Amino acid sequence: MTEQFMKRRKELGLTQRQIAEAVGVTVQTISNWETGLYNPKLTLD
Repeated sequence: MTEQFMKRRKELGLTQRQIAEAVGVTVQTISNWETGLYNPKLTLD
């Protein structure tokens, strides 16, 4: 997931900050997702 996430973000021309603001997390969280320190918890409502 980590490589796919970063690759797709870059394909879209988005920064970590833009993604963070869009999903309501910090830039550090996005960095952690991309480096594999932890994965986002996904919930389906």
